Amino acid sequence: MSKFKIEHGASKVNLVLLKTNIEDTISQDIDLLASWSNNDRKYIVNELLRFALTQEEDFLKHKASLTATATRPASGARSVTAPIKSAIEAAPKSDTTAAHI
Repeated sequence: MSKFKIEHGASKVNLVLLKTNIEDTISQDIDLLASWSNNDRKYIVNELLRFALTQEEDFLKHKASLTATATRPASGARSVTAPIKSAIEAAPKSDTTAAHI
């Protein structure tokens, strides 16, 4: 099993607003982890999601198959394919100072 690791003071990344509701106990644990690691809540949430996504083997296989399909041109036809962006990357950028998860 992989180990989840938070880097202290490493929360300077570009962010996109994601609105969602989470359970109160999870929110409290995120706040505690953010305080303990000297990082922003947003960074903690991103790292938790990134870790969870890398642990789901079926999702990773699905993602790889989509990427392989998108980069494979149709037989005999010339086509230009754009790389697939994740839902987070594809969402419009917003002011992260107003976004509080």
